[in-house]
Amino acid sequence: MVKRVLVVDDDPTQRRLIQAVLEREGFGVSQADGGDSAIDQLTSGVSPDVVILDLVMPGTPGIEVLKDMRARGFDMPVIVLTASGGVDTVVKAMQAGAQDFFIKPASPERIVISIQNALQLGGLKGEVDRLKKRQAGLMTFKDLIGESRPMRLVKSLGERAAKSSIPVLILGESGVGKEMIARAVHGSSDRAGKPFVAVNCGALPTNLVESILFGHEKGSFTGAHDKHLGKFQEASGGTLFLDEIGELPLDMQVKLLRALQEGEIDPVGSKRPVKVDVRILSATNRNLADQVRDGRFREDLFYRLNVFPIEAPSLRERREDIPALVDAFVQRFNAEEGRRVMGASADTLAMLQAFEWPGNVRQLENAVYRAIVLADGPYLTQSDFPSISGVFPAPPQEPSPLADEGLPTPAASSDGQSASVDKAHPVRILDHRGHLRTLEDIERDLIQLAIEIYSGHMTEVARRLGIGRSTLYRKVREQGLEGAINEAM
Repeated sequence: MVKRVLVVDDDPTQRRLIQAVLEREGFGVSQADGGDSAIDQLTSGVSPDVVILDLVMPGTPGIEVLKDMRARGFDMPVIVLTASGGVDTVVKAMQAGAQDFFIKPASPERIVISIQNALQLGGLKGEVDRLKKRQAGLMTFKDLIGESRPMRLVKSLGERAAKSSIPVLILGESGVGKEMIARAVHGSSDRAGKPFVAVNCGALPTNLVESILFGHEKGSFTGAHDKHLGKFQEASGGTLFLDEIGELPLDMQVKLLRALQEGEIDPVGSKRPVKVDVRILSATNRNLADQVRDGRFREDLFYRLNVFPIEAPSLRERREDIPALVDAFVQRFNAEEGRRVMGASADTLAMLQAFEWPGNVRQLENAVYRAIVLADGPYLTQSDFPSISGVFPAPPQEPSPLADEGLPTPAASSDGQSASVDKAHPVRILDHRGHLRTLEDIERDLIQLAIEIYSGHMTEVARRLGIGRSTLYRKVREQGLEGAINEAM
């Protein structure tokens, strides 16, 4: 996702020079000829990632513009320009909320490095804020990424549900972010800041489900050396999120239903029930109605939980949110891995948006993580997503022992250097939708590639492919590749 910079300066020449430098580095640039114009742009919906702000301008000075920005809640990094580097000027700018400064005229390298540092600092600050909100149970629907129509519907329903204590059942495929929606419901409710306890019902050991959920008394069974409160009491006053509720055993479903109806639980070995004040949010990737029909889920519990269902959309239903998700993941993994990746290139984003994503947001998150580790440049490219692009780099070629015998080796380019097989002749494993191509299509491309590399010398082609010459000629005829041999020779 292209990072955007707002350049605020009354000097049109200075604005054009900075714009030329930034656009050459791949940034998107907008301009404002004064402080009032900059504020107008920001309040009208322009949301740059960084602002470059001249301190000395006619009308409203840069320092006042910066203070006004912060007062209005615009927290993007600001880099100030100054014609003189006086200590007092710099101190005032930093106190007003600037992240960096440089003296005019600045070198292109200084401008670019300053912006990169500001973006990295902004990413670190955003990640720290996100972690603080998550830890404190203050995450709201404003923190959920995505403005697609399905996500706007989720946010609208979730905000309505959060204003009451109504039971919420979050439905959706695995990896769509059901727990994030549950955290947003909790953080938007009057229980915000109270405990949020998440339990994956599918991961609970069968013989310990009751103890983990409802707790136990000391000595109530073998190994119970101490009293254990259980998840219900841990979440008392807050929210208990039961993920994959469809995996809960039938006997535990009965006890869960009683806890919901009576507002009390029976810890294992306890002589009396314990009152609990817990809001229940649940989620599943299964069709609970089918499970009810098959006798694997209690009908009364189903109707108790399914009062306010929220359908979390799959990633392929909200493809327009992928650039924002990628940008958020890049910021997070930059912070975790100490990298300085700026984002993903336009063609890479187009490729990611065309992919089916069977694993949804979780798969995208893991793919971006791997790409961050693989990336060599400032922007993620298609080659950083090999499992999605279908282009797998060929291993370094060893010198051919046939070279001394005068037999052909991989073709050289016009400048005498070996051709890059993986870039010039990709053998795609996946199609444009992310599905495997047929074995016949892959085989045809591989044979054609081998013929090109070894200049039509069929003995060497067969040896490299590990098949006999007669088999090779048969496959050439079947695939209609006779013309490739003539061209290669």
